[in-house]
Amino acid sequence: MSLQIFVTGGTFDKKYNEIDGTLAFGQSHITELLQLGRCQLQLDIKTLMMVDSLDMTPSHRQQILEQCLATKAQRIVITHGTDTMVETAKLLGEQVADKTIVLTGAMIPFTFGSSDGLFNMGCALAFVQTLPAGTYVAMNGRYFHWNKVRKNRSLGRFEEKS
Repeated sequence: MSLQIFVTGGTFDKKYNEIDGTLAFGQSHITELLQLGRCQLQLDIKTLMMVDSLDMTPSHRQQILEQCLATKAQRIVITHGTDTMVETAKLLGEQVADKTIVLTGAMIPFTFGSSDGLFNMGCALAFVQTLPAGTYVAMNGRYFHWNKVRKNRSLGRFEEKS
């Protein structure tokens, strides 16, 4: 089974700039993360963009949708910023019915060492292989259907929307 990973940026791929004290993008950390996790899956990794999800535009989301529709892979993991992950999941959930898509991200950058990114990616890879066709968000050991999830900003976690 071949799996597609689309990288879009988000906190997952940010690094700390020691000069000015900001978080910024460089290269994606996905390959390093997969090596650290000793991943043995056959993966096709493609970086679509490196943006903070708060800066993601409808055009960015359209690009993600087009890539999901164009790939031959039936199982797709998307790394995404957590702030607007649910918006992208909604678009994909409404437009792509025949593939399994799992969006995941991190609340803390991978380069910080205490990141939840490695765990979230491992869970996303497991979920994408086992869930039926549909679009999901995978964070902190749980998965949520695209239309039944919200980010609880006060608690810093994703939860089922009632």
